[in-house]
Amino acid sequence: MSIILGIDPGSRITGYGVIRQQGRQLEYIGSGCIRTAVDDLPTRLKLVYAGVSEIITQFNPDCFAIEQVFMAKNADSALKLGQARGAAIVAAVNRDLPVFEYAARQIKQTVVGNGGAEKAQVQHMVRSLLKLPANPQADAADALAVAITHCHVSQNALRISSGRLNLARGRLR
Repeated sequence: MSIILGIDPGSRITGYGVIRQQGRQLEYIGSGCIRTAVDDLPTRLKLVYAGVSEIITQFNPDCFAIEQVFMAKNADSALKLGQARGAAIVAAVNRDLPVFEYAARQIKQTVVGNGGAEKAQVQHMVRSLLKLPANPQADAADALAVAITHCHVSQNALRISSGRLNLARGRLR
């Protein structure tokens, strides 16, 4: 059994999602957003760091998974996103959590089956996979999708290393 904290980083809104993995079963524990309503970037980064640190204290995860930065059209936005990621990662590393990073396309491919999926599709599949009564907020859903992706990747790695991987017609089963 392990508890995974997934993070969808942002300098204004950072989503988080916490799930428990027991074998192939996933259980929703909690999710939400860290909102930074101030204008100056250093204070926002401080709030992201403090918020992630508080979440780690509250849920005591075994590992930390975060979405990688993608290069957007606006370089300034990408840099701010990278700094927010850094603040979140430092919070995890300060608590000795192993950090895992996943590309947005990999997350969407894992959760929805389409690397170019829309946010609404991710929300719907997260709701379905975790048996939630309603769609989570978009940033929280993205963070839960990061955590779900980590579960699938780590489970497949475990299956490969233990020799329990079954291939049928070139596909994982």
